[in-house]
Amino acid sequence: MGHTSTAVVFESPGNLSVREVLLPELTTDDCLVEVLHSGISTGTERLLWTGDMPFFPGLQYPLVPGYESVGRVLECGADSTLAEGQAVFIPGSRGFENVAGLFGGAAKHLVVPSHRLIPLSGDPEEASVLLALVATAIHALGRLHENTSLDLIVGNGVLGRLIARVAKATGHRDIRQWETNLERQETSVSTITNATDDARTDYRTVVDVSGDSNIINQAVAHMGPDSTLVLAGFYHQPLTFDFAPAFMREIDIRIAAEWREQDMERAAYLLANDLLKTDDLITHRFAANDAKTAYTEAFSNPKCLKTVLDWSVL
Repeated sequence: MGHTSTAVVFESPGNLSVREVLLPELTTDDCLVEVLHSGISTGTERLLWTGDMPFFPGLQYPLVPGYESVGRVLECGADSTLAEGQAVFIPGSRGFENVAGLFGGAAKHLVVPSHRLIPLSGDPEEASVLLALVATAIHALGRLHENTSLDLIVGNGVLGRLIARVAKATGHRDIRQWETNLERQETSVSTITNATDDARTDYRTVVDVSGDSNIINQAVAHMGPDSTLVLAGFYHQPLTFDFAPAFMREIDIRIAAEWREQDMERAAYLLANDLLKTDDLITHRFAANDAKTAYTEAFSNPKCLKTVLDWSVL
């Protein structure tokens, strides 16, 4: 009989419970981990919550969301190289026996293949829930052409702010950001403006994290010839654009998807050496058994950047 765990379960879109789920049996390469903190994604998890998530492998309800968890290793299979007690970042789990997992990180205990766990130095700190987003920011910047500088970020949520901060930390200067929400037009290392108030038409490098399916036409109108647009958001509506303006400028449209191992290594280095300010990005905290309130707040309050669930109370 496998272990059980308390987990956040999306029973159906908009319907959440915190209940017991059944974990799979450990294989020789797995670890059983105890989660202490988990973050709520206002991108991917919002789409799962609203039911607007496009087709994705493994998508079915009920499901356990989450891919931003931090905890400790409790037990390891014979082939694992991790030690019991090791602090780790957990970008998801191997799933559950009686519910789906997408990506299955929002639970008190998880079974995770050991090679997917990211070892952390010291104790499993709350701020480490941001590790995947920092790696995602690094990956998005890596999609720019070599030896080019970032000009514009579209969106000033937590990922937009991290991209700006990583860019500054790695030598980019004079970055601008567009943000339509007045509640988020502050606390940035960049110059904040609204696209409608921006007279520039010479941006060479643009990274979009707005999730706005209409962004391509808006961005292209402000871009110069031979420029690059990186789509780093997640879009629940089909992306369409007017071909002629992009054609005349020869716009290079690129996509930034999931972080790679080298991105995670760089992210861990930046955080471990205090080279990236993140303490102001976790704005809301809730006990895990109050997850329904936490998810509602995370998805409805524009001042909420990153919400963290505390699993140590369970």
